[in-house]
Order: sequence, then structure tokens, then C-alpha cells
Amino acid sequence: MPHNIPSLETPRLWLRAMELADMPQIQAIFPQWEIVKYLNGRVPWPYPGNGAETFFREMALPARERGEEWLWTIGLKSAPDMIIGAISLRRNDHENRGFWLDPRMHGQGLMTEACDVVTDFWFEVLKFPVLRAPKAVANDASRRISERQGMRVIERAERDYVCGRLPSELWEITAEEWQARKARMRKTGLRGKQI
Repeated sequence: MPHNIPSLETPRLWLRAMELADMPQIQAIFPQWEIVKYLNGRVPWPYPGNGAETFFREMALPARERGEEWLWTIGLKSAPDMIIGAISLRRNDHENRGFWLDPRMHGQGLMTEACDVVTDFWFEVLKFPVLRAPKAVANDASRRISERQGMRVIERAERDYVCGRLPSELWEITAEEWQARKARMRKTGLRGKQI
């Protein structure tokens, strides 16, 4: 079903449906502690040499074919063939969005742009009423993205991450709250668009 996952764009980024051909680039970037430490504890560590392909073939592709997951690679418009990260949406009661970004690209607001356009897709195209995203309390960068998006914490618990069991928060935003935020963002010119 990759044709049901449209390419998305932001002012600086192209988001394209992840494909098997992307796995060598992802495998070269992904196994970095800075990327994986706050990911779900199911992610194997040390990351195996075929981890990206195994994940795509055994988990992501079947979920996509069932219509349960939408997964994009992230690339800069200035270097569109170079993957710098990934972002996903999934049908789930408590975990709808996940992402990672090459640490060399941190601190530029790129993931905020990617999150904005996929969150818009979640509400505007898929028509879900609420988006939830768990994150480790220690993951300040991810928490700041949720804050900027107008999300709020609805639950606190402990959760297993690659780096161990940590205090965790579940962040949420409703479609109505997103619409109000989007109306404000139209004035800034930072809203991404579907292509």
C-alpha cells in the first residue's frame, strides 16, 4: 500500500513513503545511542547489522499493508536523496506518532516541521480524533516538540526504553486543539503541505 502514503513537504523537508531500498541508508544512520536510547525497549541493542531490513520486512511493511501504520523517510530538500530520519503514524490507543533524526541534524527545528505535517495528515486526511505520543521525561528535545505543538500530558507512568526503565509521559492533542493551533500557524508560513 505504499501508494496510499503520499509524499509530504515542509519548507525545508521532503517526507516520502519508506521503502525497502531505503534500508541501507537507514542502517548506516540509525544504530547510534543518541537516536535509540529513548526509543521503545523492544528496539534491539546493540542494533543488528540487518536490523533496519528486518524491522521493515517483519513489522513496518505488514502494518502498512493492514492500514495500521504510515511511515516516511525524512530528507532535506537541498539533498533529497539523503535520508536524515524517519517519522511514523500508527493506529494505537496510546502511541500514534514516533520519530528519529540523525543527531547531526538536531537543533534546527527540522523534526518540528516533520511532526507538524504528519500531525496535520493524521487529523486532516486520516480523520482521527486524537493523537497521543509517549516519551521519556528525560527526552527534553522530544518533549519540547510536543509543547510547541500544543500537546499536554495526560498520564505519567514508567516505561521500558532502550536505555532502561524510566519515568514516562503520555502527551495528547485533539483534532479541535490541532485546528486551533493550525489557524495560528497559518500566519507564520511554517505549515507543511501534502503533495
